[in-house]
Amino acid sequence: MAIKAGSKAPDFTLKSKQASGLVDVKLSDNFGKKNTVLLFFPAAFTSVCTKEMCDLSGGLNAYTSTGAEVIGISIDTPFAQEAWAHKEKIGVTLASDLNKEVIKKYDVVFPMLAGVGDTAARAAFVIDKNGVVQYSEQTPTPKELPNFEAVKATLAKLG
Repeated sequence: MAIKAGSKAPDFTLKSKQASGLVDVKLSDNFGKKNTVLLFFPAAFTSVCTKEMCDLSGGLNAYTSTGAEVIGISIDTPFAQEAWAHKEKIGVTLASDLNKEVIKKYDVVFPMLAGVGDTAARAAFVIDKNGVVQYSEQTPTPKELPNFEAVKATLAKLG
């Protein structure tokens, strides 16, 4: 089960492929500055993940207007994530957990997805400016999306 609300969010530094090249995405860079929404998803170029990230990109202002940063995390390479983001016009920062260290820290490993191997479970976390998890949800199956209304409500309370 995913780490619980009230827990200190495990810090991480992951790679993201941007126009400028590979960049570090470090959770603690937001501490003291902004709230963060972490969205773990199983795999780029899959139907449910594409729907989730495209819907989120289309409504990204609902998150950024609260001052929050949204980071999508999967075990895909940063290069696959970049190709997927370009193809689908995804505006969310995507970060690669290729070594599966962060999915283990957040306890969101989905074992043997479709017989291919361990991947990220679908999960959502809201982390406040102090680095504390304020919302934690892992969906029962990878086909189900997180409760984005609850995510937005948590962000609204944090201000």
